[in-house]
Amino acid sequence: MNVLFLSIGRMQSINAHGLYPDLLRQFIKDGHNVYVVSQREKRETLKSEVVSSQNCKILYVKTGNITKCSTLKKGISTLMIPFLYKKAIKKYFKGITFDLVLYPTPPITLASVVKFIKKRDNAKTYLMLKDIFPQNAVDLGMMKKTGLKSILYKYFRKQEKKLYRISDYIGCMSPANVEYVLKHNVELSKNKVGLCPNAFEPIDLSITENEKKELREKYALPLDKKIFVYGGNLGKPQGINFLIDCIRSQNQNDDVFFLIIGSGTEYIKIQNFIETSNQSNVKLMNYLPKEDYERIVATCDVGMIFLDYRFTIPNFPSRLLGYMQAKKPVLACTDVNSDMGEIITKGNFGWWCESNSVEKFDFAIREVLSSNTLEKGELAHKYFLENYTTEKVYQSIKETINQLN
Repeated sequence: MNVLFLSIGRMQSINAHGLYPDLLRQFIKDGHNVYVVSQREKRETLKSEVVSSQNCKILYVKTGNITKCSTLKKGISTLMIPFLYKKAIKKYFKGITFDLVLYPTPPITLASVVKFIKKRDNAKTYLMLKDIFPQNAVDLGMMKKTGLKSILYKYFRKQEKKLYRISDYIGCMSPANVEYVLKHNVELSKNKVGLCPNAFEPIDLSITENEKKELREKYALPLDKKIFVYGGNLGKPQGINFLIDCIRSQNQNDDVFFLIIGSGTEYIKIQNFIETSNQSNVKLMNYLPKEDYERIVATCDVGMIFLDYRFTIPNFPSRLLGYMQAKKPVLACTDVNSDMGEIITKGNFGWWCESNSVEKFDFAIREVLSSNTLEKGELAHKYFLENYTTEKVYQSIKETINQLN
């Protein structure tokens, strides 16, 4: 089977460790040919080209800049991507008929590319829904459903419905996502929507006690405190103001230390807080290479997840799996619509509180300090192996595809 994977995310290598390379390698292991279309921004000054590795061909398509640029430039470049992708597919994958098209959101603007391949090749189409847009933008006040500012929302909502309509199957990250999609898109058949959770290929992230001590000393981390680590994007969806309030509330707690690793639009806000507060039990680090980041997480005691309390959509960040794979219990501070907290607490591998109550966060910290975090971490890893490996997700996708007419 020839599988086409579409994404605007940059896939450096099919051998990298990540959500999509891990999954696509499962297709390759099962004897399928994988073709990837990935964007390459203009600032890289490189042309479009195909790079081959194993049974995978990655087509890098030169596009406009969509990161580190103005909103207008990003918007124009994003809208141009479907046209550039179709043109590149016709040129570089000429004569190839695709049996299956896989594509995650974001973005939703690849609908026309999916429709083109589906019609041309009679291909089956599978959407891996990782982002419910534009509702998430509405939740954060970035878009409006009424008035003049609703024009943008209505356009993207139309594109969203178009993408759902041309998808033979929609795989969602969690049960709450399935429920949400069906509730807000009543035209969809229940047989068309199901589970396709985030997943990783299991790797050993364990370290020895000596390595743990050496790494903590290397990065100037305390040896005698519970270290709570947050790693990932530092943007508006994460509710950074609440994260700062929570850390501030623990200013006098000598038993805890907070390590924040990441980048994003709100990075400066955290940096300014640390510099002006002189709080001693918190450290901020910028983006790190994946291997270095994973080793630091392995030295910590508890992984943290933050989501803005205003969300009405059930987000399910993939960083949860990184903590679980590293055998770390999880403290999640989210809105009430995400079912992540329910999954964590029912699985007995962490704690949850609403992301609008510092008092509840303080209570959760006390619960963590009175718990055996090593045992909780082992339960987290066990739950990961039972539910979130790429092999399990691949088999689920394969069964679904085989059942499609």
